[in-house]
Amino acid sequence: MHMADALLSPAVGGTMCIVTAATVAWCSRRLRKEADDRRVPLMGVLGAFLFAAQMINFSIPGTGSSGHLGGGLLLAILLGPHAAFLVMASVLIVQALFFADGGLLALGCNIFNLGFFPAFIGYPLYRHLAGEVPGSARATVAAMLAAILSLQLGALAVVLETVASGISALPFDTFVLFMLPIHLAIGIVEGAVTAAVVSFVRAARPGILSTAGQPRSHRAGILGVFLAVALALGGVGAWFASTDPDGLEWSIARVTGAPEPEAPQTGVHGDRVGTSLAGVVGGSITLVLALLLGYALKRKPRD
Repeated sequence: MHMADALLSPAVGGTMCIVTAATVAWCSRRLRKEADDRRVPLMGVLGAFLFAAQMINFSIPGTGSSGHLGGGLLLAILLGPHAAFLVMASVLIVQALFFADGGLLALGCNIFNLGFFPAFIGYPLYRHLAGEVPGSARATVAAMLAAILSLQLGALAVVLETVASGISALPFDTFVLFMLPIHLAIGIVEGAVTAAVVSFVRAARPGILSTAGQPRSHRAGILGVFLAVALALGGVGAWFASTDPDGLEWSIARVTGAPEPEAPQTGVHGDRVGTSLAGVVGGSITLVLALLLGYALKRKPRD
């Protein structure tokens, strides 16, 4: 659902940048009040993990399209909604600034669409359905429904933002007819992956989901696992990503017969070496950015 600048008017893109900046400020104030030092390392490592995971597109059988993990719901479950939104913003900022993925005008839309809906709508639904100590089946169903709802709302927001911009000739009814079903399929996969990762974390280190009383050595173990997976996904896993157009590109192609307008590319994804370099460097930058943000916000506000 990464939108390109060419889909947006300055008015719509600028408005969404303001809305997103206000949401970032609100989330930052909430985190500063909580002042939980134990969450900061996990923010950094999960940022690197998500950057790498978003590089791997999976094919959607029978459609000629592909999707990738959005990750907003997973972040919200492991970090809480406010930290999740900030980590998602860090990931997308690195993608836009260093890899020309999404563009600067579309940055506010992309952060809001991929971060706000899973953190503040999908996550409360997940908590309500999963309960405090959910079983594996219940958690899987809850994650799937929450992921599907989050992606459906994000896909609808993309359609509304595109149509409101008035730059493309994409009609609302036809565009939404393609966007929602293809993101339903992506949401099912996202929900299954989210449930699997949360189930692993709960089984390996159950206290990390509440952080209270969690020994430092236990947290270090989970951090090491996520960091190792991030390096594997970014360094090697991205070689095997699907080359099919993603859900947004596929929908635009079905409506207009032409692919989504793209921002200029940096060329680092053209071969395996470049892909590995992009994954490792991008993940590292995201790790540092999320850590810096977390440490900056851990200071308790002065009275």
